Amino acid sequence: MAFELPQLPYAYDALEPHIDARTMEIHYTKHHNAYTTNLNAAIAGTDLEGKTIENILINLDKSNAAVRNNGGGFYNHNLFWTVMSPNGGGLPTGDLLAAIEASFGTFDEFKAKFAKAGATQFGSGWAWLCVEKGGKLDVCGTPNQDNPLMPEVGCGGTPILGMDVWEHAYYLNYQNRRPDYIEAFFSVINWTEVARRFALDK
Repeated sequence: MAFELPQLPYAYDALEPHIDARTMEIHYTKHHNAYTTNLNAAIAGTDLEGKTIENILINLDKSNAAVRNNGGGFYNHNLFWTVMSPNGGGLPTGDLLAAIEASFGTFDEFKAKFAKAGATQFGSGWAWLCVEKGGKLDVCGTPNQDNPLMPEVGCGGTPILGMDVWEHAYYLNYQNRRPDYIEAFFSVINWTEVARRFALDK
């Protein structure tokens, strides 16, 4: 069964003024759609057909650039849309906040480390909050469409929060001001969804 572009969980303009409607529309209908189409083409007629995207990425053959780039793009954006919300922002609560404080000291220290991972990623890439078995959290960055599920990316655990720092994610609104986009991203983080992912994977 082919992979399908998931339904966006809110309208294109729902995250304004933090993320503008035109960026959302292009990002979703052009970029994410292309990753989905190209992933299906890359796995057609191979033993990867019928496997979950997580299984494909965990067992990724490094030499298969088409699956790496498009499979990563498909998975990363599937996660990205869900960890943002029109009612997002603020602070996490409960077990997730406790884990953030245990792993980083304070929420502000986590925020600074996550923002730095995004701001210092050279060129295109992602910043991640990952959970390892036992509930420890870690922050890291990956280039291009790589993510922590892939082998040998130097970034362990299961991603529960991802921030896209490719220019197509912010350039129409923020131009070269990536730190401003990162600050805006914190205003739309769906901590309820991040907490749900944390509870599943800790």
